[in-house]
Amino acid sequence: MLYLLVIFLPTLLLALYASFKVKRTFAKYAEVPVSSGLTGAEAAMAMLRSAGLDRDVAVEPVEGFLSDHYDPRHRVLRLSPDVYSGRSVAAVGVACHEVGHAIQHATGYVPLVLRNAIVPTASIGSGLGSLLIVGGLALNLTGLATVGLILFSAVVLFQLINLPVEFNASARAKEHAMSLGIVRGTHENSGVAAVLSAAAMTYVAATVTAIVNLLYYAWVVTSARE
Repeated sequence: MLYLLVIFLPTLLLALYASFKVKRTFAKYAEVPVSSGLTGAEAAMAMLRSAGLDRDVAVEPVEGFLSDHYDPRHRVLRLSPDVYSGRSVAAVGVACHEVGHAIQHATGYVPLVLRNAIVPTASIGSGLGSLLIVGGLALNLTGLATVGLILFSAVVLFQLINLPVEFNASARAKEHAMSLGIVRGTHENSGVAAVLSAAAMTYVAATVTAIVNLLYYAWVVTSARE
């Protein structure tokens, strides 16, 4: 009960607020057209072309709401319907953000390289780590719980590395969107910044949640040893 009230509930509320904020901000600026008239897909191609990546990275539509992502294995930029076909400040902002990841990949941006390297371990840690901790404590096997704690630490490391990756991609998006004329004027530029800032809050919320959970797990496992 103490964990629920003091730790879990605040992080849950933070995550819910971040999700609400990004959806609300995207919806707001999805109603603001860009004066360039470009769709998200066209904006992405313009930014890729400027970076010399238009022949190396494909742009494809993908189902889902805000399911936009860059696939480094296949070098494909996948954009959700609202972003791919949208001619709004929100659409081009999100599209350019994802191109930022493609540019990071092409230039060997170190935090992205580190993030991609830790993905397999973090994926295992996010599921198996908690299971081993709970199972180890239930069976009074603190060694097993410690292994779970180590695995879960990879999740926190992933989230910490992910922050500069996402912030950098947003910085690239804002810079290129303005310099290439994808967005024009203070109002459109501010809209892109607002959309990307709201998205950044979700990454921060995920990182805070992971850190708090790790600290709680560490406290529980340490207490079990005593």
